[in-house]
Amino acid sequence: MKRQRVLALVNKALIPPDSMEGKPEREIDEWKTEFDVVQTLREMGHQVEVLGLSNDLSPLRKAIIEERPRIAFNLLEEFSGIVTYDSAIVSYLELMRQHYTGCNPRGLMLSKDKALSKKILSFHRIPSPRFAVFPRGRKVMRPARLRFPIFVKSVIEDASMAISQASVVRNDQELEARVAFVHENTNSDALAEEYIEGRELYVGVIGNKRLQTLPIWELKFTKSDAPLIATRKVKWDRKYQQRLGVETNTAEGLSPKQVREIQRLCKRAFQALDLSGYARMDLRMTHDGRVYLLEANPNPNLAYGEDFAESAEVGGLSYEALLDKIIRLGLAYEAPWKSINDS
Repeated sequence: MKRQRVLALVNKALIPPDSMEGKPEREIDEWKTEFDVVQTLREMGHQVEVLGLSNDLSPLRKAIIEERPRIAFNLLEEFSGIVTYDSAIVSYLELMRQHYTGCNPRGLMLSKDKALSKKILSFHRIPSPRFAVFPRGRKVMRPARLRFPIFVKSVIEDASMAISQASVVRNDQELEARVAFVHENTNSDALAEEYIEGRELYVGVIGNKRLQTLPIWELKFTKSDAPLIATRKVKWDRKYQQRLGVETNTAEGLSPKQVREIQRLCKRAFQALDLSGYARMDLRMTHDGRVYLLEANPNPNLAYGEDFAESAEVGGLSYEALLDKIIRLGLAYEAPWKSINDS
């Protein structure tokens, strides 16, 4: 790819420094994704400007008009502290007729609403755990069809917000208490779904219309029999990771038929939720081989060495090639404004 003028969109609090030298690990963890993407794009020869956004879109409009970037590399996961506003940012980019990387507004909106996305998956007969939504301000009444153990989480929050080992409940008293916890700590409704015992699998999907799946990845606890849940500690706390023996690597022992079926399921989910760009599908496989899609995560963590980039590497895409492909997909995405003839 020829060199491009790239506008990297990041959270204002996560603008990366020019170097990691002398920075503590805890600080680096906060902005590692932004650093890896920006520095790698610059090393690839692209002209990269970093724009930090918080709760004001006027700097974005100014940058688009004055800098005239070829593409915006979207690394925002929220706006004004609200995770569901990420789709609004991308909508604004489309209104400005600005190319961008990652998922389109509709796909972000559908996938971020976990209850709505599960209804769509059900319509398309994509297997997913049975669930119920418990709105704030209402009494918790468990439907008879929803059987224990049950996993409770926010209906909209991501990045494992308010998720811990206590998220798995085994009776109605625990369910009521955990729903109240989610309500109070996320200010959102609670989603309760049947907890599926089995292997935790991740599959990266890249593309707009023609889709490519990355090698199937697996999360394991090698030193603990605790419920296999990707809590915030599992994702970010190094001491906790060492205590549980947290490992992620290529999933082993799957037959060619199982691999094909999982890949097909992930592509169907990607299309059903109208995703584009790149996404990570989270799945569970039971001991008898049944596979359930837990959720779809558009624009997953792109840090070098993390699961998505690592699986791409195993699949033959270097980190540079992965970023290049993401940019190409952003430039090729058929946004509605491209069909308008201004003449």
